[in-house]
Amino acid sequence: MTQSDPNGAASFASLPLPPAMQANLQQLGYLSMTPIQAASLPLALAGQDLIAQAKTGSGKTAAFSLPLLLNLNPRRFAVQALVLCPTRELAEQVTQEIRRLARAEDNIKILTLCGGAPIRNQLASLAHGAHIVVGTPGRILDHLARETLALDALNTLVLDEADRMLDMGFAEDIAQVIEVCPKQRQTLLFSATYPDGVAKLAGRFMREPKEVKLAERHSASKIRQRFYEVTEAERLHVVGLLLNHFRPASTLAFCNTKQQCRDLVAVLRAQGIEALELHGDLEQRERDQVLVQFANRSCSVLVATDVAARGLDIAQLEAVINVDITPDAEVHVHRIGRTGRADEEGWAFSLASLDEMGFVGRIEQMQGAASEWHPVSELNAPAGAEPLHPPMVTLQILGGRKEKIRPGDVLGALTKDMGFEGAQIGKINVNEFSTYVAIERGVADKALRALNAGKVKGKSVKARRL
Repeated sequence: MTQSDPNGAASFASLPLPPAMQANLQQLGYLSMTPIQAASLPLALAGQDLIAQAKTGSGKTAAFSLPLLLNLNPRRFAVQALVLCPTRELAEQVTQEIRRLARAEDNIKILTLCGGAPIRNQLASLAHGAHIVVGTPGRILDHLARETLALDALNTLVLDEADRMLDMGFAEDIAQVIEVCPKQRQTLLFSATYPDGVAKLAGRFMREPKEVKLAERHSASKIRQRFYEVTEAERLHVVGLLLNHFRPASTLAFCNTKQQCRDLVAVLRAQGIEALELHGDLEQRERDQVLVQFANRSCSVLVATDVAARGLDIAQLEAVINVDITPDAEVHVHRIGRTGRADEEGWAFSLASLDEMGFVGRIEQMQGAASEWHPVSELNAPAGAEPLHPPMVTLQILGGRKEKIRPGDVLGALTKDMGFEGAQIGKINVNEFSTYVAIERGVADKALRALNAGKVKGKSVKARRL
C-alpha cells in the first residue's frame, strides 16, 4: 500500500473547494488536515476510487464527506450519495458531521436509515426525498426491496468501517446494495484494518482504487501497558482490584464472549462499582441508553465484546482492560488504541492465563516490544477509599425531537429557571422520544426533583434517574 504520512499538517485552504465550503470549514474550526485527510482528500476530490485505512477518531468522516458534497447537485432532488455504516450509532455520528460540513449549501437533505428505528417514519421522510442517505446495510436493502429508495442518481458510494461490517456478517447485504448502484460512480472505502475480506470486497466493486495507508499508529507513548498473569478463577476478581487501585473515572473492559461480559458486570456491581454491559443481545433502545450513560461519564465501566464496541469513539477514556486476551493481535492494538487519545494519557491493562501466553506472544511480535509484567499482589485500594463512583448521573426526560426539544432548552431550564451552574451539567443527548442529561452526582437528586416540578420549553416534563 502507498505509505503516505505527510510531514507538517497541510491546510484545508490548499484543497480545490468552492469558497463557500472553505468559509464553512474555517467557521467550524477545520484548519489543518489530519494525516488521513491530507493523504486521501486530494485523491478523492480528483474523483479517484479510494481504499483508506484509518481508525475511528482520525478525521475520516470529513475525508469522505467533502468529496461526496462536491459531487452533489443540490438542485437535483434525488439520492446522489450513500454512506453504509455498521451500526446505528456510527450512522448518526456520520449524519451529524455531514450536516455540519454541508452548511455551506442551502437545503441539502440528509436522511439516516437504520434498523432498530420505526420504518414508518423513514417511509414518510423518503417520500419527501433526500440528497444523501446514511444507513446500515440491512435497512438500506429493506428499502430497496420495498422500492421506497431509488439509487439510479447515485454518484458516490462510501463504505465506512468496512472491516467491521464484514465482521458483523454484512458481506452479502453490501454486495446486494452495490449491485443496485450505478456502475459509473465513485467508491470510497474506509477500514481500520485490512483483512482479506475487505480486499476481496474492494476487488469486486472498485475501479483501480488508490490505496492510502497511514504509517501513523496510536502514539504508543501515551498508552501505558501492563500485563498481569491470572488464573481463570481469579480473573474477574482482579478487574475489581485494578479499578480500585488505579481508580480511572472511565474504563472500557473487553471480554471475548457475551457470557463473560454478563459475569463480570455481576461481579463488579456486587462490589459497588457501576458497570454496564454492551453485547449483541441488547435491544437497540437498551444499547442507546448504555452508550449515553458511558459517554457522559455516569457509568464507571463499560464491559463489551469486540463486535459490540466497534465504532465507539469515547473521548476521555482513562483505561482499557483486556479481561480476556484476544487471539487476534491486530484487535488488541485496536482495543488499547481507544485510550490515550488527543494528548491524554491512558492505561491498558491485560489479564493473561497460562493458556493465553501464545496470544501474548503474537501481540509482542506485532508491537515489536516485550510486554511489561506486574504481579497481581501489588494491587490494593488506597486505605479508607470509597467505592469507585462515576462523576455524573444520567437523568432521562420523556420527550425529545418529536416534542421539538433541543439541548439548549434543557440547559436553559436547569440554569436559568432552576438555578444550577452550567459546570454541573454535562452532555445533553436528544433522541426521537427522550432526552438524556448528565448531572454532577452531588446535585443529581435535586436536579431530578426540580425537573419533575418545573418546565422545559414551557411544558411540564417527567424525568427519572437511569
